[in-house]
Amino acid sequence: MAEYKAIHGFTVQNRTSDPLATGVGGATWSTGGSLGTGRAGLGGAGIQTAILGFGGITGGSAVTNNEEYNGTSWTEKAGDLNTARYILGGTGTSTAALASGGNPRTGKTEKWDGTSWAESGDLNTPRQAHGSAGTTTAGLAFTGSASTGNTVNAEAFNGTSWAEVNNINSARDNVADAGVQTAAFCIGGTTPPGDTIKKLVEEWNGTSWSETTDMNTARRSLDAGGTTTDALAFGGTPGTLAITEAWNGTTWTEVADLSTGRAALGGGSQGSSTSLNIAFGGEVSGGSVTTATEEWTAATITDTIQNIGQIYYRSDTGDMKATLNVLGTGAFASGGSMPSVRSAHGFAGTQTAAAVFAGASSTTAKVDTTIEYNGTAWSSAEAVNTTRDLCAGAGTQTAALLFGGTLPPGGHSNATELYDGTDWTVSPGTLNTARSRIGPIGTQTAALAVAGTPPGTSAVEKWNGTSWSEVAEITTARMNGGAAGTSTAGLFFGGESPLTGKTEEWNGTGWTERADMNTVRQSSGMGAGATNTAAIAIGGEVSPGFTANAETWDGTSWTEVANLSTARGYLANGGTNALAIATGGRTPTYVNNTEEWTVPSTATNKTITD
Repeated sequence: MAEYKAIHGFTVQNRTSDPLATGVGGATWSTGGSLGTGRAGLGGAGIQTAILGFGGITGGSAVTNNEEYNGTSWTEKAGDLNTARYILGGTGTSTAALASGGNPRTGKTEKWDGTSWAESGDLNTPRQAHGSAGTTTAGLAFTGSASTGNTVNAEAFNGTSWAEVNNINSARDNVADAGVQTAAFCIGGTTPPGDTIKKLVEEWNGTSWSETTDMNTARRSLDAGGTTTDALAFGGTPGTLAITEAWNGTTWTEVADLSTGRAALGGGSQGSSTSLNIAFGGEVSGGSVTTATEEWTAATITDTIQNIGQIYYRSDTGDMKATLNVLGTGAFASGGSMPSVRSAHGFAGTQTAAAVFAGASSTTAKVDTTIEYNGTAWSSAEAVNTTRDLCAGAGTQTAALLFGGTLPPGGHSNATELYDGTDWTVSPGTLNTARSRIGPIGTQTAALAVAGTPPGTSAVEKWNGTSWSEVAEITTARMNGGAAGTSTAGLFFGGESPLTGKTEEWNGTGWTERADMNTVRQSSGMGAGATNTAAIAIGGEVSPGFTANAETWDGTSWTEVANLSTARGYLANGGTNALAIATGGRTPTYVNNTEEWTVPSTATNKTITD
């Protein structure tokens, strides 16, 4: 029998402390020195070991207080702000800082030279609760609350005066910011009407603003630090949140929480999420202000590296522990839009390497085109041989399978096609029963075609890479169900004839009914998942209309998770229950948008209990 070390590459160890993961996965917040004056809505400029905290509100009054942190303790500086204010913009360093705007709503700008604050050119648009980035000679101020409401205005500072630049897309206030004048983030905040709290993130490239991947948690009055490729967002409201999310240039991941949940806090705009950052002051639960400071420190290569699955004994506490991969809260984020609208199409691949083929562009127009997705944008590829919609797809971007569907001007197809990443080839192996609205499961060489037509059927066929053969039928005849898994361990759920939430599991021989879905629905292509114990159902058609609802399957039951941004049916999905993608569909209007589902994960040490 193989030893544990041979299987996993490491032994069970004795330890007196928990191991860390390098980088952001092993980062933690720890207690730092307390502010001299507790306050909320204060500005910050600098890094964890050299930062200013200025202005703010305490006891219901705006203040001019200016304190400096040296990495250990705060010291009151002799030179206070000239104008008392809170929820102001702050950026720069501890020896060259910029303060702009604030409440009472103002355009006043002050520069700190390490000794005193001096007034400089005012903002063109007086504002408060806005974003700011950059330095005292190259600053940026954007959005916020102006006299006429939230503004889209953005301005650049040259060391003397402000000049308007291209507007941000979404007017909001109480945002967080990160970056510099030529590459900045505007994060979260509140938008009208109704003060809607957002998880929206917009990126400035020095010329224009564009939406990028949303945070996992919508919030306002948070703080952030870092760059547009390496950022950290923390705290905020509703309530007083301790949530921290790290940005790696592609996705936001929930990481270690603040020890003290708080909103309207100060932070270091020049900090880096994978090295050092800082949070100080703010409003805590109950509405009081705090003096608390927390320091964010990531594990370095000199720390003990964490290995998923390792087991160790804590000799100081007597605990047996394991390092596990703990999943965070999943969310959908916008991906690259398809070149044109498409519905009832086939899909193969993953979130970052997908192929979409055939389908319909309207109620009367079917298409034969194929497009491929690289995780960011779509490109054109080879057309299929048989134009059809309501078809089934399986496999990968470079080894895809297309079968069944509805033909123009009518009738069902039994044709099977194979894609190698370049060309589509018609297979001599055809479905025994021509049909559409099939639940597809598996790969190019081992697949299932479950149910379909109308009217709904219980027929199931298995593909061996060459031909189709009939296998055990599902227990409830239907069509337009979702599907996930493999040809020997599959899952089929939802569908119509009539509309149902039934779930059935395939063990390679027969089908067994399992727990029903929470939302009864139908729609071709609404399911994704690599196994029959970890699937996701996305969108679909309900009665009446379409749904944005998503549910995940854990092998026993369905759990509702975060919704799609756009309610739709007849979309095509793929990937896994942790990294999925939803493409196209109709609302009933035909759409071309792509949404990406991501569940963040963190390596965490857990005590093994009975």
